Amino acid sequence: MTPMKLMSPTGNKQPTALALDERIGGALVGAAVGDALGGPVEGRSAEQIVERHGGRVTGIVGPWDGDDWRTARPIAPYCKGDGHVTDDTLMTHALVRVYGAVRDHLDAYSVADHLVPELIANPRWIPELQAEALPLQRVFLAEKWIVARLHYGHVDPREAGSGNIVNCGAAMYMAPVGLVNAAHPRAAYAEALDLTGAHQSSYGREAAGVFAAAVAAACAPDATPATVVDTCLSLAKDGTRAAIEAVCEVAVQHQDFETALAPLRAAVAPFDTVGPDYRSPSLGARRPSRLHAVEELPIALGMLLVADGDYRHAVLGSVNYGRDCDSIATMSGALAGALHGEAAIPATWVKTVAEASRLDLHAPARTLTDVAREVFVRDTARRRAHEAAFATLAGTP
Repeated sequence: MTPMKLMSPTGNKQPTALALDERIGGALVGAAVGDALGGPVEGRSAEQIVERHGGRVTGIVGPWDGDDWRTARPIAPYCKGDGHVTDDTLMTHALVRVYGAVRDHLDAYSVADHLVPELIANPRWIPELQAEALPLQRVFLAEKWIVARLHYGHVDPREAGSGNIVNCGAAMYMAPVGLVNAAHPRAAYAEALDLTGAHQSSYGREAAGVFAAAVAAACAPDATPATVVDTCLSLAKDGTRAAIEAVCEVAVQHQDFETALAPLRAAVAPFDTVGPDYRSPSLGARRPSRLHAVEELPIALGMLLVADGDYRHAVLGSVNYGRDCDSIATMSGALAGALHGEAAIPATWVKTVAEASRLDLHAPARTLTDVAREVFVRDTARRRAHEAAFATLAGTP
């Protein structure tokens, strides 16, 4: 299918010349900071956010319910706010640790053999709980599904995602797959689809593949927001492709997220099974479909276009959109960070998130950069071996 050729709203920004480590650092730090900014307003509407904060969110804010966060429903006992990352970052960093252990491409069996133990055997500081705990005690049911199916149910990892609710649970932590396959979107797409067979199905799995491809595309030396979206359109299938196209056709008409908020929501609504009330999903919500898409990925791509790749603008647009805005900001933050590096991320945000969450935001990037280089060497050797074997078969010198 031929991709839709897009122009960014201003079209005047040149690609940023960055080394691999700078793109990986920008993507992972950018994802974590976006996650932390979106967490306090997750699940709220754009209008509720304005009412609660007296205007748009412009930086790190405190918990929605203030000091009552331990008991306030519906999100107790999570302290979402003050720079605390959420499960998006916890899962992303867990996947980086899996790459660090395997030192090669991952598949569904890697989830069973390595990610499951990360969730159930290694206590870590959980910022939203303000305590050390197993990551399993923080992730939501769609991620607990991985443990139930693989650790207790002994399901074939390639099929374990079938039956889970269809949401962005797998897509939200796929940035490392795109970074290991930097500048090779098709490989990122294939690896993410293989890997997430253990977690998701249908358009949730498709979103994971397309997001990984988007991150890989954002690492290309000549990458721009428009080339990232065009890459997504060249790979995405069914409702996911239609949703991205619909949202991005609207996004290129805007240069400020304020005017884009309502139009982007209207564009994605026909593909979104959750419905208008995020806290009370429709009866058909999160069921497999070839016609629908997760909301988060198309909106993240749309905000990237509206912002013309500017990190602050893309992430704040994602945050103020509301709904599942921590995941939206995680995705747009990863993409803008990969495009322009950590220098594009406000340093005060990075410092606050790292300190509040008690995380070294740069260590995962160092690990993944080393892994990406090792994997490239292995891929090159494998390719050369195939070339030699095929040349022998074909009778060519």
